Amino acid sequence: EVQFVESGGGLVQPGGSLIISCAASGVTADDYIIGWFRQAPGKEREGVACIRRKTGNTYFTNPVRGRFAISSDNAARTVYLHMNNLKPEDTAVYYCALDTPVIADRPFTGDYWGQGVQVTVSS
Repeated sequence: EVQFVESGGGLVQPGGSLIISCAASGVTADDYIIGWFRQAPGKEREGVACIRRKTGNTYFTNPVRGRFAISSDNAARTVYLHMNNLKPEDTAVYYCALDTPVIADRPFTGDYWGQGVQVTVSS
């Protein structure tokens, strides 16, 4: 059973930075895509960023490109989302998600989901 331990959410002022992490367990595949979705109140869930274990290829949604970075510790099956220059519109519940197996041309979908962490950007 795939499970996640997410941490690092909280309250941060506009322009500030925050790192959230997600440790996955129960993943036996040697290749997968892991990353983050977010959902703000009254809005649809959107993919934020992800990274493929085998290649290190990354994806970022346009609103966070240039402000967010994603990194992973493959041995620990842990992914980190480094959020910089945060804006109030980044306020959302951030969900860790994982896709396995990796299927060519399939967008990051979220075969498995974490419980989510709240990120609030406010002064």
